[in-house]
Amino acid sequence: MEKVWNALTDKAQMKEWYFDISDFELGIHNELNFFEPGDEKKYHHHGEILELIPNEKLKHTWSYPEFSKEKTIVKWELEKDGDETIVTITHKGLENFAHLGKDFQKESFQQGWNEILGEILKEFIEN
Repeated sequence: MEKVWNALTDKAQMKEWYFDISDFELGIHNELNFFEPGDEKKYHHHGEILELIPNEKLKHTWSYPEFSKEKTIVKWELEKDGDETIVTITHKGLENFAHLGKDFQKESFQQGWNEILGEILKEFIEN
């Protein structure tokens, strides 16, 4: 479980499988800023850590300040299952982004999270 938590909260590890969030530091109300991978830097992502329970839960806002004042909430939850760790992610409020176009539809986020959790994080943890 600690290995998974570290993958979710250590910015050096996050850079390998998730996003390069150079200003990421664990702590309530700490803010984070990042762009999608690549050089285009089309979408500035912003968040603020709202809740933190080591090895159990990380909850933060997720927004695109250049495009909308709307915010969503991302919650990562870890649960021990024998020798394995179950990671559940909940991204609430996606309807708040629907007006921004096709890249911001619920289906786009579902596809992205499924790839991030089901493939990229899984492979990172298992190797």
